[in-house]
Amino acid sequence: MTSSIAELGNLLTTQRSAYRDDPLPSAAERIGRLKALKAMLQDNREALLKAMSADFSARSHQEMLITELVTVIQSINYMCRRVKGWMKPQRRHLPFYLQPGRAEVHYQPLGVVGIIVPFNYPLMLSCSPLATALVAGNRAMLKMPEATPQTSALLAEVIEAYFPSELVAVVTGELEVSIAFSKLPFDHLVFTGSATAGRQVMRSAADNLTPVTLELGGKSPAIIDSDFDIAEAARRICFGKSINAGQTCIAPDYVLVPKPALDPFVSAYRSAFQDFYPTLAGNPDYTALISDRHARRLDRLIIDAIERGARVERLGADPIADGTRRYAPALLLGVDDRMQVMQEEIFGPLLPILTYENLDQALAYINHHPRPLALYYFGLDRHRHRRVIEDTHSGGVTINEVMLHVAVDDLPFGGIGPSGMGHYHGREGFQTLSKAKSVLVKPRFFNTARVFYPPYGGRLGRLVLDYLLR
Repeated sequence: MTSSIAELGNLLTTQRSAYRDDPLPSAAERIGRLKALKAMLQDNREALLKAMSADFSARSHQEMLITELVTVIQSINYMCRRVKGWMKPQRRHLPFYLQPGRAEVHYQPLGVVGIIVPFNYPLMLSCSPLATALVAGNRAMLKMPEATPQTSALLAEVIEAYFPSELVAVVTGELEVSIAFSKLPFDHLVFTGSATAGRQVMRSAADNLTPVTLELGGKSPAIIDSDFDIAEAARRICFGKSINAGQTCIAPDYVLVPKPALDPFVSAYRSAFQDFYPTLAGNPDYTALISDRHARRLDRLIIDAIERGARVERLGADPIADGTRRYAPALLLGVDDRMQVMQEEIFGPLLPILTYENLDQALAYINHHPRPLALYYFGLDRHRHRRVIEDTHSGGVTINEVMLHVAVDDLPFGGIGPSGMGHYHGREGFQTLSKAKSVLVKPRFFNTARVFYPPYGGRLGRLVLDYLLR
């Protein structure tokens, strides 16, 4: 572990040297590294959960098991089963005029991957991209978030116990360390965080021509169509929005409901939240915010919305006087684009609700705004499913549920445009952190390409060219 800017270059040099000595780890080696990561998580589970809860001031134990541990462990299991197949050279089509021969794609590790981790899921968003880097045969350096000091320090300690620093190294420290980290000449850089920070990371990476994968979030909408049970939709959206107190990049950021369904949705959402969390103060199932600064930011969003004409309905006592940063959720009605809450990613338990007349209007609203990381649609008509999928752009779509697409190991996860670029998860993650190397193999003696050798103008060469130019 290091928090010294001066040591960052030495760490990268050490990992690069180790990569040159072992540039293509076998499938068995990669599986061994993945299993070591899994053992690290299992052996230190309770200590890691305790550290994360302390950093948040209160965090649901069950939520952490599901979102931080189950997701990573199941992803590791999936990668262990698939890595041998992913590593095999892929045969590709060879045109007749280049026959005989063999065309293949070989997947080769990139080298050293940098991973910048956000605060909201410090375990999952460090270990999931780390597992992807390892399955692709790379070495990795992780910059842990400064907002979770206990988790960051503990993860650095346990990773050091399970991995040599020339394979996996952890960097901690404040903002200036993060900036210096993003300027290192990695072979690939994975960043998860805000769009503002993502732009800066991309600028820094550009100086080294370092390719980047950016997971940036944005304002992910949920549409409820008139043929879907409003109470069930409210319950599913409430579940997704309440996980980690809304501090999730793919949490529903606003909801579009048919005008007649507005009041029933508000009532059903309130009822669902009450069922999930009968009380807020001291409730071990309800997670707190990461910092007082984050709470003040949400307060400012509410004040701005009220001043511009919105109506706010709190779902619990405010403030919550239990010595934590638990924050009462709120529904915001009558919102419009002038309000800050509709201009920036909320990243908290505030949920704006808009109404629409018809699906055309709802899709037009979404398409006139920056492309989101996720889009959720609740409806029963398959033709409308297809229309929503085809007529909108987003990183991913989930029909009749929220957020669960991220848990499907065989689906790529990534944004589009302002919500990010690139993928990690599944085969696409392996490919992102590998070099797809083109390989053409020709036989020793027989070579049809000779018809194209000079001197030009031979009859056979002309016939072949005439055929190819048809």
